[in-house]
Amino acid sequence: MNPAPYEPVSRPIRDDLAAAHRRAWVHIARPGAWWDGRRRVALAAETRNAVACGLCRRRQQALSPAAVAGEHDTLGDLPDNLVEIVHRLRTDPARLTRGWYEGVLRSGVTPEQYVETVGVVAHVVALDTFAQALGIAPLPLPPPAAGAPSGQRPPGARQGPAWVPWVEPEALTETEAGMYPRGRPPANIHRAMSLVPSEVRSFFDLCEHQYLPALGMRDFDREFRAITHAQIELLAARVSALNRCFY
Repeated sequence: MNPAPYEPVSRPIRDDLAAAHRRAWVHIARPGAWWDGRRRVALAAETRNAVACGLCRRRQQALSPAAVAGEHDTLGDLPDNLVEIVHRLRTDPARLTRGWYEGVLRSGVTPEQYVETVGVVAHVVALDTFAQALGIAPLPLPPPAAGAPSGQRPPGARQGPAWVPWVEPEALTETEAGMYPRGRPPANIHRAMSLVPSEVRSFFDLCEHQYLPALGMRDFDREFRAITHAQIELLAARVSALNRCFY
């Protein structure tokens, strides 16, 4: 029998992978730095809802998403500015622009809130596409945990080459300890969410179990999965191309 939360699934699922998924679901339900548990679960629910949005579908088919006006099909639990962020992140991330992001800020969302929203959406997409690949139902959304957001912003966060401020390794404090992988400099994908360290820690915990540990990516003397490094990278490159990820 598979471990929770995958006991009913007929395909064998690694214990460490199931445990990582449990941790990710608990993380989504807990208060973050800028959103409480209720808002975070609402963001997760809207992430799932976005794939059926008529406006998003029409925008995807248009030469530019800005050319299509209208209203999102929403669950009604989030303000319009957050719905726009979630839907664009979920359905058309390859065409986000700095101008769009600056519009997000003008709508009243702070960079910190934006980064935490990105973190929740990224978690849900990773978990739901895993379920889709196996042909199983996505995990039921967790009940929100009580409590208030911490409101903690890394003191070393500075504006750099990214749209949002981030934390360079030399600016880490004890509060952000463990946010970046050991043994090598953090990649930009680690820095990208560093304005909210808890999102970095949780998402890359999930990533290391769904993909490879940070140091294992470059350890070509050993294979850590049922398929080889080369096969993993071939799949990753193909998925990136289909998602129009230029990273």
